[in-house]
Amino acid sequence: MSLFKDSYSALICKNPEEKVRLTNQLGEVKILNDIGTTFKIKKMPSPGRPQKPRLVNFNGTPKRDKSELGMIKNIHAICHIEFNAINLALDAIYRFQDMPHQYYSDWIKVATEESYHFTLLNQYLEELGYQYGDFDAHNGLWQMAVATDYDVLARMALVPRVLEARGLDVTPSIKKKFSGTKFNQMAEILDVIFEDEIGHVKIGNYWYRHLCSQRKIDPVKTFDQLIKKHIGSNLRGPFNIEARTLSEFSQKELEYLEHPDRFSI
Repeated sequence: MSLFKDSYSALICKNPEEKVRLTNQLGEVKILNDIGTTFKIKKMPSPGRPQKPRLVNFNGTPKRDKSELGMIKNIHAICHIEFNAINLALDAIYRFQDMPHQYYSDWIKVATEESYHFTLLNQYLEELGYQYGDFDAHNGLWQMAVATDYDVLARMALVPRVLEARGLDVTPSIKKKFSGTKFNQMAEILDVIFEDEIGHVKIGNYWYRHLCSQRKIDPVKTFDQLIKKHIGSNLRGPFNIEARTLSEFSQKELEYLEHPDRFSI
């Protein structure tokens, strides 16, 4: 068994159902004292993905109004996010090959849960007469993976703690849009995703602070520096403080989100 080779195989797999299968196989691996040999790390401008959806810039993505088709486009957009999240978790395993064993157990858990979320959403789309790939989508999530491929600390800072944490902020309002409509099943799926994502952000917080402690650097100031480097502007609220607290953002980190200028260097 080579965890790194196997996660790479899942990462580059283009077929969604096969990617899910390969990811779930990783979930069956019990990491004890051996994770196998290292595997050559490559640049990954694009992970394995099907020909559709067609990727466009953010402004070119389908408008998602409150019409029936608009609601379906919204479901598709969330399905695309979860497909990307599988790849992000797989890349976190494959790319950073000198971390403690618990790190890999944690990110295998994230990868398998993301694959479950994608499967739930894809199956629901099919029940509605659609499928993943029927609408255009954007590639913003993977662009952040490419931008942070140089350092596991940057990856932990900006993918789970920014991108996934943003999901904690917006999911309750998205759920309200589906509740009480013919798409009420989507609200139930979002409940599952929301609870799991709290755990994913918690994992990101743990490893980010572990790395900051190991390198003897301040986590809040370092986070601010990385935000400026990779995003260029302060993170936008409103923030779901309750969910972020459950995912173990510290009080100082929550204060930074609300008042970043107070922490700027």
